[in-house]
Amino acid sequence: MKKTLTLLFLFIFLISFSQESINFENTTFKEVLAKAKREKKLIFMDAYASWCGPCKLMEKNVFPLAAVKEYYNANFINARFDMEIGEGREIAQKYQIRSYPSFLFLNGDGDVVMKNFGYMGGEDFIAIAKEANNPLLVNSNPKALFEKGESDPAFLLNMMRQNAQTDYELAKKVSERYFKVKKDQELTRDDIGMLLYFLKSPSDPNYQVFKDRKANIVKEMSEDIYNQFDVNIKISKVMESSLDQNTGVINDDYFYKNAIPLVGKAEAETALNRMKVIYYPNVGNFKEYEKAALIYYKNADDFDPEELLKAAWIFSEHVDDKISLKKAEVWAEKSVMKSENAENTYILAKIYAKTGKKDNAKIYAEMSKNIAQQQGKDSSAATQLLQSLK
Repeated sequence: MKKTLTLLFLFIFLISFSQESINFENTTFKEVLAKAKREKKLIFMDAYASWCGPCKLMEKNVFPLAAVKEYYNANFINARFDMEIGEGREIAQKYQIRSYPSFLFLNGDGDVVMKNFGYMGGEDFIAIAKEANNPLLVNSNPKALFEKGESDPAFLLNMMRQNAQTDYELAKKVSERYFKVKKDQELTRDDIGMLLYFLKSPSDPNYQVFKDRKANIVKEMSEDIYNQFDVNIKISKVMESSLDQNTGVINDDYFYKNAIPLVGKAEAETALNRMKVIYYPNVGNFKEYEKAALIYYKNADDFDPEELLKAAWIFSEHVDDKISLKKAEVWAEKSVMKSENAENTYILAKIYAKTGKKDNAKIYAEMSKNIAQQQGKDSSAATQLLQSLK
């Protein structure tokens, strides 16, 4: 009797333990695929690494949540593989898994229905599962479904996201169908982001959506930003062609010749300088950046102080002309006037030092050092600047 009770308690313990988390299959990937096909379910795969902290936190904090295990156990064939041992290495290579944890939703043929990654809370973890769990995808390849004309909005949205980085042209075609389906519905902020991501030219079918839905889009962004997007869309190909790939320099003459007929002289000039202040710092051409920034930020009151501070920082690091640096003083001062912090006071101090305003430089370098120390931040840059000003 005692032995029977012991076995019974052990059995109950094992059942309760198995329900402590998502029920992961303890078998090969091939067998997981076969089971998914047999039961007409999608596969959820936790692709992890033994050393990965966020992976352990998901296992400890999220997988055991009642709502999580209930949804995943009811709707998926669940599997876990360490991507650095055994067949996990082949899986990692096949699905190009480079960050952990990665979460894959696959059909029985091994096609990716959805892919996500990183630590997330229970609600978000269930949300991605619900998004992936489209009955259309259980037995069908997403691309084949699309080619057959599938127009389910959730399916199209998911397909756009999954292919945006790996097959841009396919994702762009999917986006065109998606926005046709959404023609009588309000666009969400995410929808607008997708629309703009795939919109490169006025000849794109979605450009008409952009124009027709202006009122909807302007609810999510200012009209000024909408107009900036409109200008950039109209001249995006001109921008691309105006960049000399050999020298890395933008050909102003070519740009103006082709852009002015599309958007007018004033818009073309603004767009060109906006392009330059984004492009030139990234390629290390600070002489051209200096010229463009002085034109683009001429009316400093039209710009956010944080954008001006970024320009001031680049000038403090890479510009020596004192007349140019005087302009950067104004940009940095606007940020400091809005709210003093360790970063903007340091940048202003550095610019003052370069323009010969030693006393001002000392005041703001000291301020930067004190703010940094009070907030537990690194104050070494401000300290070094103070020492150089002695």
